[in-house]
Amino acid sequence: MPTLHSIVPFFIVDNLQSSLDFYQSKLGFEIEHKGGADGVSEDFWAMVRRDGVMVMLKAIAPEIHPQPNHSRHEWAAWDAYIYTSDPDSLYQEYVGRAAPMHKHLKDTTDGLRAFEIIDNNGYVLCFGRPREL
Repeated sequence: MPTLHSIVPFFIVDNLQSSLDFYQSKLGFEIEHKGGADGVSEDFWAMVRRDGVMVMLKAIAPEIHPQPNHSRHEWAAWDAYIYTSDPDSLYQEYVGRAAPMHKHLKDTTDGLRAFEIIDNNGYVLCFGRPREL
């Protein structure tokens, strides 16, 4: 039987290069793939990777803007949850990179040890793991 290994969130962005710069400099991701369509001179989509995590970024058209979940409803807090075995160390790395914190590292009421980053398009990424029992 086939095994599923990961899922890749797909984020609409305003500017692909600005988003690539953010994910590389602030979050330590590397560009995995980048491209456009035949006859289009500029790249308009990319996939970035860090370890086993990938995110797809795509600039669709000037009038199509990012729509993070929290902009639709306050209870839809995250656009992606990213499991990490060591949220404390990752948090310190991201503080050192001056990544924009949305919520600082803490033990949450829903059983996680986690923190949240808000990216340059307003998407909220939660990095964490279940708390030790």
